Amino acid sequence: MHPLPLDQVPLWLVFPLILGLSLAFMEAGYRLGRWRHDRVIGEKEAPVAAMSAAVLGLLAFMLAFTFSMAANRFDARRLALADEVNAIGTAYLRARLLPEPQKEIAKKQLVQYTKLRTERLTPENIQGLLDQSNAIHLELWDQAIAAAEHDQRSVVMGLFIESINEVIDLHSKRLFVGLYNRIPLTIWASLWFLIVLGMASFGYQAGIAGTTRSLEMPVFALAFAGVLYLIFDLDRSHEGLLQVSQQAMVELHSTIQSEQ
Repeated sequence: MHPLPLDQVPLWLVFPLILGLSLAFMEAGYRLGRWRHDRVIGEKEAPVAAMSAAVLGLLAFMLAFTFSMAANRFDARRLALADEVNAIGTAYLRARLLPEPQKEIAKKQLVQYTKLRTERLTPENIQGLLDQSNAIHLELWDQAIAAAEHDQRSVVMGLFIESINEVIDLHSKRLFVGLYNRIPLTIWASLWFLIVLGMASFGYQAGIAGTTRSLEMPVFALAFAGVLYLIFDLDRSHEGLLQVSQQAMVELHSTIQSEQ
């Protein structure tokens, strides 16, 4: 895996960390606003409120944009899983048409491969699982070559080779959408910059107005932290609450294993 710097922060820590930082920047802005309210004459609340609303509007736009990126990536992972399940199922059916001993060997390899694809990936086991998957790809290809040597003009051989090729391609696709297609670091940096400005300007506006700290301030911080946590969760494909269900792959494995 190629983790981003933000991946060093555990997902369970993301929500309280964002909440704490939001409240801290809001408090800093509020104190600066109160100081300016007490010592500077002539700064009006209305222009400050308009500028604060503009900053918060930019922050809301950036949040929506980032959430859309993460949600689209989540959908891509679901579609890639469905495509891979169909490809493995087709390859297994076509393997039943191969001559012996390639038929039994290919069927067992596909059962083993499907089992690997149901495993939950973690930073500790991912490299081992990828190595095993790549090894099975080579073994399946070897069986296809061995079977083709009996009859190079066979339509069945051509269909089986096509299926194995599709299985390998979809493995690479799932690897890309699951591990490498992440929200860019530049987007995260821009979002965090707007977070600092937005929270500070929100507090500054309240301070300039000369009001006491409102109960809406922590409510606003809670709502914001909740949305940002969802973005973090969607962007991390192998941890958190929002996970692509592997049930289709599990059912495929159970089906083809029962035929052995």
